[in-house]
Amino acid sequence: MALTCPSCGNDQNFLVKTLQMHVVHLDDSHVEVSEEGRPAVLEILCDECETALNIDEIDEGLRKELLLTLGAR
Repeated sequence: MALTCPSCGNDQNFLVKTLQMHVVHLDDSHVEVSEEGRPAVLEILCDECETALNIDEIDEGLRKELLLTLGAR
């Protein structure tokens, strides 16, 4: 279960960009989070050379572990 950058060979550090939505409730000057969505993975980049990796090409087991670790969908 390895993930390797096709450009530089990095297999250790990757930048995963996510998006998470929050619904907030404002009551006078108090702010509360009333609902949070699970983060969605937008992009995976090599942390060394910033090459984008295609999440669909990542081994299925590793992809599932990555999404589970991030709590993402």
